[in-house]
Amino acid sequence: MSIRKIGIIANIEKEQSGECTVQLRDWAMKEGIQVFLEEGIARKIGSGEGLDRRKLAAQVDLLVVLGGDGTILRTVRFVSEYNIPVVGINLGEFGYLTEVNLSEMTSALELIVKGDYQTEKRMMLDITIFLGRETIREQSILNDVVITRGNLSRILNLETTVNNRYLTTFRADGIIISTPTGSTAYSLSAGGPIVFPEQDSFIVNPICPFSLTNRPIIIPNNAEIKVIMWTKEEGATVTLDGQVSYTIKSGDSVIIRKSPYVTNLVSSPHRDYMEILRTKLGWGGSPTGTNNL
Repeated sequence: MSIRKIGIIANIEKEQSGECTVQLRDWAMKEGIQVFLEEGIARKIGSGEGLDRRKLAAQVDLLVVLGGDGTILRTVRFVSEYNIPVVGINLGEFGYLTEVNLSEMTSALELIVKGDYQTEKRMMLDITIFLGRETIREQSILNDVVITRGNLSRILNLETTVNNRYLTTFRADGIIISTPTGSTAYSLSAGGPIVFPEQDSFIVNPICPFSLTNRPIIIPNNAEIKVIMWTKEEGATVTLDGQVSYTIKSGDSVIIRKSPYVTNLVSSPHRDYMEILRTKLGWGGSPTGTNNL
């Protein structure tokens, strides 16, 4: 499907965001494509009031996000229900989610607006946070939910069930529950596995567990995971996608399910996921046979 309407969302704290938005808008208009701007970047470049993310997503065929992976994560929490493709333009080096370099912006979008592109349907999580029996937050996220001890000196006791069946009580500094997309984020630095995005599953990864036998677990995507935090001290923290945080206390819980929504991430026309992994993780080497003496 060709693209006739695009929306632009940008991280206005990035120095280049204004200039790049103007460049992209002018290019799109020359191509006969209607352009809508998110309100923050519209104000920055003096182009009217713009639209909030949800209203923007409701009107366009494609969302172009200028920034980094954090900007993508912040965006998809608001627009996933609209099921539209999202392409990330990285204003630094390309990221795991913002796959298109700034220098490639025009060449990539020339292909994309003609319909010459592929999307990856990235699994999302539905998170429900309970204070006792009271629901304080329901949110769809792309990367991970993290429960950490915050400023507490003692480790947490995290009772974990899968489909209402007891799994274990992790005694640890915390726990990370991530999607395959989130497997290359905090979970990776905590010793978790890299899981290809198309392998829909949950990665449950304890942070610095008291017992060395507590290891990361991959759980099928049709499961419901519940974590109850038990500790005598207050102040443990639940963080969603590394951006939104809530304080919980002993007896409070978090339920994690696969979301009915997905993030339709447009793949870079110039590189695949394995090249992104090699580059971001600094893996060297070359194909077998090309570096033989």
